[in-house]
Amino acid sequence: MTATHSDFDAIVRQIMWNRLLGIVEEQAQTLIRAAFSQAVRESGDLSAGLFDRAGNMVAQATTGTPGHVNSMAVSVIHFVTKYPLNTMVPGDVFITNDPWLSVGHYHDVTVVSPAFHQGQVVGLFANTIHIIDMGGRGFGPDARQVYEEGINIPIMPLARAGKLNEDLLELLRTNVRQPIEMEGDLHSQIACNAEAGKRLSQMLTEFSLDHIDDLSTYIIEQSRQSVYQRIRELPAGTYRSTLRIDGYDTPIDLVASITIKDGHLHVDYEGTSDASPYGINVVLNFSTAYSVFGINCIVAPDVPCNAGSLSAITVSAPEGSILNVQRPFPVSARHTVGQMLPDLMFGCLAQVIPERVPAEGAGTMWNPMLRGGLSAVDPESAATGRVTRNFDSILFNTGGTGARPNIDGLSTVAFPSGVRTVPTEVVESTTPLIIWRKEFREGSGGAGQFRGGLGQSIELGTQDDAAFSIAAMFERTNHPAKGRAGGRDGAPGTVTTSAGRKLSPKGRQYLKPDERVLLGLPGGGGIGAGWLRPEKAVREDYMDDLINADIARAEYGVALSANGDIDPVETKILRERMRGLS
Repeated sequence: MTATHSDFDAIVRQIMWNRLLGIVEEQAQTLIRAAFSQAVRESGDLSAGLFDRAGNMVAQATTGTPGHVNSMAVSVIHFVTKYPLNTMVPGDVFITNDPWLSVGHYHDVTVVSPAFHQGQVVGLFANTIHIIDMGGRGFGPDARQVYEEGINIPIMPLARAGKLNEDLLELLRTNVRQPIEMEGDLHSQIACNAEAGKRLSQMLTEFSLDHIDDLSTYIIEQSRQSVYQRIRELPAGTYRSTLRIDGYDTPIDLVASITIKDGHLHVDYEGTSDASPYGINVVLNFSTAYSVFGINCIVAPDVPCNAGSLSAITVSAPEGSILNVQRPFPVSARHTVGQMLPDLMFGCLAQVIPERVPAEGAGTMWNPMLRGGLSAVDPESAATGRVTRNFDSILFNTGGTGARPNIDGLSTVAFPSGVRTVPTEVVESTTPLIIWRKEFREGSGGAGQFRGGLGQSIELGTQDDAAFSIAAMFERTNHPAKGRAGGRDGAPGTVTTSAGRKLSPKGRQYLKPDERVLLGLPGGGGIGAGWLRPEKAVREDYMDDLINADIARAEYGVALSANGDIDPVETKILRERMRGLS
């Protein structure tokens, strides 16, 4: 059979698509290698992508977090609107951290650079990173207005024709606690875009192309139609779900309806709680990012994430609700609410395609913002003189995911954020912090035929047992992850100290000298009744210290001796009793 011209066209497009993926992945890796901050260098709290001349996202790096990249997919259009392509020259770089124009809070800074080929703009490269300190109160949920949360950078030049905007850099340096780290991260953002631009020009030369317009149109449209096709395969109708979470001081109800009709899927958050007076509110860009990500994880997990696949799903939320706030509402800790949205989407989709949908998981990352120095402790501790040197550090920690329909949940895995934890060795070598203990939290995964993923237990303090403070931004302490189809809920999270004090899961609090923080991260929910779990799997969990003998007996109906032997007679009695009660 002879290959046709169209066959060769398809092959060439596929090769070029793979090259684009390679370019944006190199962009992300360059950013990681050049970054100064641990959040980027160690944890991968970033995004990187290529956009066409209209500001539509064509390709994104797999390294990074969906909250960044799916929000950035909307923000680049704002850059092109303010600075038209015909005004750009080589060496131009633009920047913003405006929450409503980019990624939802001041700590996420987006940098956009035009890519040139043969003297013409052929696209734009953009990246977003989490910069630990952007002034103000710092990363945390305590502010009552966005103006307290840091310095706002409107869309403006970071460099023009290769000349840095020194006025902007001086302004930023005088408003942050860690100016060297902040400025170093900005240079890494400039560098990775520049490197990606070179690679794109080399690719166009290799394929004898003047631009990527035709290729980007093809990629975006193929992705859009692929998602439409997946949606058309779902039964039409409206499916509703509610998720209650802790909030700051009062619970929050997240309410969603998914409407599937004529190959389109729309998410509506009517009925969701009003905005909070504290900094856990979410801008619509970020709400949309995690809503669409959650849906595509189930409906179209293999379709590339770009302007096409994102546009196939629309999202609306009432203005003034906690998922669509306007200035001046505070938004610094918006991830505590926004990262719960995939579980809410799963609650809707479980009514449509239950065979694909996992149980609820921990959702929100547990990322304490830790601070040391005289300004970071209570007056009583400052008077003792036992205060650490000045430092600001964020630790990314994760609980368990929900069980999947045919397999256990994942333990201590960052879903939906995808951000990695900072290695203990790095934390202890760069700050006065010491992590005394980090281990699986026994029994935290919800019991079931398929068990929920486990959370972790963490104990941390300072190397000299001096005072420090913690900005807590934790969820699932009062409202644990729910199981499905008879599976048990995951364990709720706990926040205490070595002195026996119970800390609030939200807000900045002070640790006294000799006091350590004890974190018990939440587990994911299970799927199916516990007595359906194979006895061998229960024994393996026991031998791995994931559960104890009491849990094996009460939740799974398996009688185990201290050395892990199964008592077949008692186990049969226990399981028959559980089967009769179910």
